[in-house]
Amino acid sequence: MEESHESEMKIECHSGTVRRSHHSPKVKKNLTSRLNRIEGQIRGIKGLIDKDTYCDDVITQISAVQSALNGVSKILLEGHLKHCVVERVQEGDDEVLDELLTTIKRLMK
Repeated sequence: MEESHESEMKIECHSGTVRRSHHSPKVKKNLTSRLNRIEGQIRGIKGLIDKDTYCDDVITQISAVQSALNGVSKILLEGHLKHCVVERVQEGDDEVLDELLTTIKRLMK
């Protein structure tokens, strides 16, 4: 799913001392659906291991889960960049750029 999610997002990231994201109901439903599917895939992998399934088949399923998690990360990162980071930079908070670089490095591991 490579399309932009900008029209689906309404995010407020920085109010007072507590930082939060407020995703639209549509985005929350999308993320929750994806995470539920991933949760099912994880249970499936555990079942494959219990059944002594051929290692390559298990690894293929693990790769699918990693790809699905990357999809969730992309949606969150897009919203974070377009809303949270922009908002904080406009407020003069350049520290958010270092935070963003750390996040990107973490995602690239």
